[in-house]
Amino acid sequence: MTATPDAPSPTDRMTPLERRSSVTLALIYALRMLGLFLVLPVFALEATRYPGGNDPATVGLAMGVYGLTQGLLQIPFGMASDRLGRKRVIVFGLLLFATGSLLAAAADTLVWVIVGRALQGAGAVSAAVTALLADQTRDEVRTKAMALVGMSIGLMFALSLIVAPPLAAHIGLSGLFFLTGVLALGGVAVMVWLVPPEPAGLRSAPRGKLSEVITHVEMLRLNVGVFILHAVQLAMWVAVPTLLVAAGLSKDHHWWVYLPAILASFVVMGFTLFPLERKGYLRAVFLAGIGVVTLVQVGLLVVSSAPSIGWLATLLFVFFCALNVLEASQPSMASRAAPAHARGAALGFYNTLQSLGFFAGGAVGGALLKHTGTDGLFIACTAAMLLWLLVAWPMPPTPPKPPKEARSTGPAAGSQAA
Repeated sequence: MTATPDAPSPTDRMTPLERRSSVTLALIYALRMLGLFLVLPVFALEATRYPGGNDPATVGLAMGVYGLTQGLLQIPFGMASDRLGRKRVIVFGLLLFATGSLLAAAADTLVWVIVGRALQGAGAVSAAVTALLADQTRDEVRTKAMALVGMSIGLMFALSLIVAPPLAAHIGLSGLFFLTGVLALGGVAVMVWLVPPEPAGLRSAPRGKLSEVITHVEMLRLNVGVFILHAVQLAMWVAVPTLLVAAGLSKDHHWWVYLPAILASFVVMGFTLFPLERKGYLRAVFLAGIGVVTLVQVGLLVVSSAPSIGWLATLLFVFFCALNVLEASQPSMASRAAPAHARGAALGFYNTLQSLGFFAGGAVGGALLKHTGTDGLFIACTAAMLLWLLVAWPMPPTPPKPPKEARSTGPAAGSQAA
């Protein structure tokens, strides 16, 4: 008998079904995000091969339109998953993403690349995937499950930095888009044949209203936070590559800094987030993560006047440590705070603000860098993080998990439809 997501469990270890759900849904994220990340490091350079590719505004639109359509459609896809079922909505979204990828691969002008990128973004399945993972895991292991997803995204980002340039040299941007489409179809296969069935009864449950989701106090805190985090993250990356080059590290070797920092930060997360969460310190760890990202912005402000590889590598390692903690704990808290009968809609709104945060971070970060330099950029990022800390501070504490002796005598777990 396997445990229901909300039933008491004799252990805080994942059940076989929870492990299968976590690994397969993380794999879907990985396949989708690898396809996206493979294009980003080389897009601006490869776009010059298309008519109109020398216009920075058009290239910027081609890069950013994905986030725009993604943000606009997260809520509709999340609400549809509440009503029609998570898996069929995810499959439909992945097929849209694959279609957009193949259209961009066949494009002979940048305008058609933009159309393909917009269609890629229309496959806005993040909320549905997160909701399905929340449906199939208990609260006690939810953060671990979300951490697997976060780790898969981080690893795909690091992998893309290494393999994208040589791949682009051999198959070009059109070949990368084709590969992206194939990876998305691989995600469809994983969803159909490997992801466990949805829990029974969710689609027949009463549905909440979108207004209920938008005005939910705890979700409001998390929604503000996810917007600020991803706006600051992208705004940082408007300047960080330039700082690394100024420190003497060529752009082809930036992964020498990114990859060790990302991998080591996973180890730090494993030794801090999960043990402290078990002891009831999730709120403290979460607030500390916000504080650490704030301090990193101050550090970048100080270092930017005379960048050095050592200091930048240290700051990025510390940043990734805090980012991984926040990326694992925040969606976990959002899935718990969201009303169960409207989880897809609530996470759709959450993911919408995440996508809009990326869009705002790129647009505002670029404008700040142009008009105020790195000082103005990192001062603005510091102020945004302090605002988030102020908003997040009233969040309620998380009680510690009961000791193993108490858990072992808890009520027996129910069965989950499979």
